[in-house]
Amino acid sequence: FDSLPPAHYKETMNTILVWIQQSETKLSMPQVAITEYEIMEQRLREFKALQSSLQEQQKGLNYLSTTVEDLSRKAPAEVSQSYRSEIEVILGRWKKLSAQLVEHCQKLEERMTKLQRFQNDTKTLKKWMAEVDVFLKEEWPALGDSEALEKQLEQC
Repeated sequence: FDSLPPAHYKETMNTILVWIQQSETKLSMPQVAITEYEIMEQRLREFKALQSSLQEQQKGLNYLSTTVEDLSRKAPAEVSQSYRSEIEVILGRWKKLSAQLVEHCQKLEERMTKLQRFQNDTKTLKKWMAEVDVFLKEEWPALGDSEALEKQLEQC
């Protein structure tokens, strides 16, 4: 009986496996080009919530690791190896998921910054184009008015 895990171990294992699977599914959604800042903000909030959830699940993962260590000391070698293999697979998926999450957040934040900059530049350009349009539609000075022509040339 010493080599059998407690009931809480199996429950925690199932909870973490389900959580990892759901999180992997969320992160595997294809990244599409998003041109709306609000959608990008929403997606970033989802990633941040997933990061918080990851931290909350860490306790369960720690419990599994500790329990496997305890079982390894008491169980026969083949049973011990089975538990170790199981937890190593979970830890590998956990690390990969964690790294992907950090990478997705960083990329999205960079893209949001670029989009914000682009939108600001576009706004400035549109304002300048409107001012140029007004200038071009102004009445041209008479040919004999050299002072007005010089002023017009300076503005150009």
